[in-house]
Amino acid sequence: MTAFKVKVVIPARNEALSIAKVVSSVTDQVDQVIVVDNGSTDGTADIAAQAGAKVVTVSEPGYGRACLAGIEAAKPYGIIVFMDGDAADDPEDLQALLNPIRTGEVAFTLGSRLTGTIETGALTLPQKFGNSLACFLMKMIWGGQFTDLGPFRAIRRDTLESLNMKAETFGWTVEMQCRILKQKIPYKEIPVKYFRRIGVSKISGTLSGVVLAGWYILTTIFVEAVRRTPKGS
Repeated sequence: MTAFKVKVVIPARNEALSIAKVVSSVTDQVDQVIVVDNGSTDGTADIAAQAGAKVVTVSEPGYGRACLAGIEAAKPYGIIVFMDGDAADDPEDLQALLNPIRTGEVAFTLGSRLTGTIETGALTLPQKFGNSLACFLMKMIWGGQFTDLGPFRAIRRDTLESLNMKAETFGWTVEMQCRILKQKIPYKEIPVKYFRRIGVSKISGTLSGVVLAGWYILTTIFVEAVRRTPKGS
């Protein structure tokens, strides 16, 4: 279907109400869909498998941990796509994320919700503020032009491996973007549609989730700002 073998990684924790819809919406567009069940108690893993996904289990909670396990399970691949399992991302935007990488224009694409279309109530004010603050800080430090920390993103395998990703929790997305900027890797933001999620968010759905996410994001930016980029990266 393409010169690049494309795999989709979907971290999921208690997404039984939406995971089948998400898996089935992208199965025909890629080579493989991998759902990383991150400690679900509602049968998410079984439902994902029935929908046609390869299921990997990571019992210790952590968005980054789930993504890292998904990457390992996806090998071999040429392009990897990350998207959430709550049906908030629009599968119709997938090809728009993939095309600039397939043509060699860039090595990384980010689905920007803030330059796209956001369904009313899909992003809370704290989320919008946190995204704007993080992107402002990245611009001030590295001169980047990101507008969002959206989960819907695609990246070439060689580029992803060069980033040496380590974040195990909510800092995952911003760590990736910081390292893209630090290594001056060509990227492109793609305006995407964003819907109200099915179920309760693990981040915006609770005060503790909002606080923890904000802490990890800001801490990650600070750490990346003081950490040197390894030679050869």
